[in-house]
Amino acid sequence: AIAVSPDGQRMVTASWNIVRLWDMKKGVLLKRLEGHSSSFVNALSVSRDGQLIASGDDKGMLIAWDSNIGESLTQAIKAHSGGISSLAFSPGGSLLATGSEDGMIKLWCTKTWELLGNPTTFRQPGGHTATNKSYNNSLAWMPDGTRFFSAGSSKDPTIREWDTSTWMQVGDPWKGHFKSIRAISLNSNGTLLASASEDNRVRLWRISDRRTIVSFKHPCEVWCIAFSAD
Repeated sequence: AIAVSPDGQRMVTASWNIVRLWDMKKGVLLKRLEGHSSSFVNALSVSRDGQLIASGDDKGMLIAWDSNIGESLTQAIKAHSGGISSLAFSPGGSLLATGSEDGMIKLWCTKTWELLGNPTTFRQPGGHTATNKSYNNSLAWMPDGTRFFSAGSSKDPTIREWDTSTWMQVGDPWKGHFKSIRAISLNSNGTLLASASEDNRVRLWRISDRRTIVSFKHPCEVWCIAFSAD
């Protein structure tokens, strides 16, 4: 897993039970962030102000870190019963969304690190979990925080849009991929969404009408995707 701070100054990487914080300009390791025990760290996220880092592992454990000093803000939290597959801070940084192979998406307050609301909200009829016990692989917020997007695994390779004022699904699932969607990303002004899939394709979607603008075919599975800052 890899995540880069919004200002491009620092990068976070993770593999077997270790998270590393890097200086992007100098290309040097700043600190090893240790706290995950005998587990593989699958997911990372950095808040938009660059102050917080979140890491999640294959045992469902979540840790929050202070990016300035590289120290944990919490003990490891048992956030999910399955491996954590995705993490996403809200635009204002007040919430962290966690997605897992247990089929749930949960919201956490980043001041108290307590769970908010009902973790089964996203299991409503029509959600990823309602479709052959699928789960989400990737999460993303609109820049203004009004919408939230989730990308499904192989049993439901769709993108679903959620209204963050009600946490109800908006419209029908976005269909186009036919294998697991590994990653989604939004551009800076929230007009485009890109998706990467195990079907060897990257799709570029127009958010206003939920339509594919273009599809790019790769020679192999695509597991990550990102827009440039501009």
